[in-house]
Amino acid sequence: MGCIGCSCATGNDSSPGGCRSNGGCASGGCNRHNTYDWISATGIRDNHPFDVVEVNFKNGSRKEFFKNPAHARAMTGDWVLVESASGGYDVGKISLSGELVRVQMKRKRTRSDAKQMAVIRKAHERDLERLDELRQQERDIMIRARAIARTLDLNMKVGDVEFQGDGRKCTFYYTADGRVDFRELIRHYAREFKVKIEMRQIGARQESARIGGLGNCGRELCCSTWLSEFKSVNTAAARYQNLAINQTKLSGMCGRLKCCLNYELDTYIDALEDFPDRAERLKTSAGMAVLMKTDVFKRLMYYTYAEDRGKFFPLHVDQVWEALDMLKSGEIPASLDDILAMAPPSDEPEEEEPDFESVDNVIQLPIEKRKKKRKKKKKGRADQSLASAVEKADREDRTRPLQNRGDQRPGSRTQRPQQRPENRQEGAPDNRPKRSDQAPAQPPKIGGVPGDKPANGGNNRGRDKRRFTKGKGPKNNG
Repeated sequence: MGCIGCSCATGNDSSPGGCRSNGGCASGGCNRHNTYDWISATGIRDNHPFDVVEVNFKNGSRKEFFKNPAHARAMTGDWVLVESASGGYDVGKISLSGELVRVQMKRKRTRSDAKQMAVIRKAHERDLERLDELRQQERDIMIRARAIARTLDLNMKVGDVEFQGDGRKCTFYYTADGRVDFRELIRHYAREFKVKIEMRQIGARQESARIGGLGNCGRELCCSTWLSEFKSVNTAAARYQNLAINQTKLSGMCGRLKCCLNYELDTYIDALEDFPDRAERLKTSAGMAVLMKTDVFKRLMYYTYAEDRGKFFPLHVDQVWEALDMLKSGEIPASLDDILAMAPPSDEPEEEEPDFESVDNVIQLPIEKRKKKRKKKKKGRADQSLASAVEKADREDRTRPLQNRGDQRPGSRTQRPQQRPENRQEGAPDNRPKRSDQAPAQPPKIGGVPGDKPANGGNNRGRDKRRFTKGKGPKNNG
């Protein structure tokens, strides 16, 4: 895959198929100072367009403004040939056009009426192939240039090399601590590379921006992606944020202090306004207390005794202010525990009444009515045994074949009267369990003769009474 934000095509082997500006993503990333021309993307046409375009070279490492004549018909995203101040032509890509260029020129303090080079024409395939060949030679030339500078004992480092689009000029970007006399070096370079040589000194931050890379945060460098103005960074920014003064951790890829130390500095300064200035030591009756660290956003100050530093006491800022007021009035706190017992004011904001508009005329959903759950009555042991017997009988009745169920028919609600069983003795006691929900006034008849109605009014719903006496009636002795 291509780099993050890469707009070039991707081949079948998941490798970048474009990036003509740097030889196929050979160095750095494809996300250098990218700009998005949203006006051109939306298709908005201007009757009087701004005749200046922004062209970037070597994948955004360098950007300049050029006049865009009407005959060129160049738009955002086109590769173009532009005039060079040293003679010849250069090849670049238009990154912005229209009114956004006017905003960029104002931001970079470039006058629109200043004399500028113009766009010659759109680049064709041969121009881009020539540019690819030059970009592939830059790495080898940079290595050779460093070796030549080392042989001349020059205190300098060649960081990047950039060829002009026509191959007539080569620019060497170098870093050095002081002034370097490179007159002899230019003669060696001209004899070795046989091109016009231009030496340009840059700073360490500009060098990192041109080379690119990943920071310890896991993202591409800010100076290489979006940061164009470098502000001075000092160790005071680290002290305000309670960071350890460790040069290794605070330094970036360029060897200087990280630019991101300034990102949250204003927030820390605003939060530190509520903290006391001279509160490094607190005098107590138990001993002198020393400030060890400060949690800015939790508004806590951690103190410990100077003689015994085994325990830390997290004091709120308001508690520290009260202790300082006591010391000014001549009172000495007994210990840090007493200061810690002082109740700080609540930081919770007061609840304000919501300012809602009148909703009288607005249709509201009805309140959902919840059904009350009925409590199940506890059944006695006799009822539980009866219910279990009924459930067991129902299961046996469902599994019994149809021909063994007497005269029942599927779907019938009534039952034919049963015959008196022959194997039952007359006068035998009825040991069948009674259902509690029927509660008959008189004991039902056992069995019955043909034509008699059942004891429950004939509503047995297909149930066979013989299942209640299974295994419980007297044995057949005859």
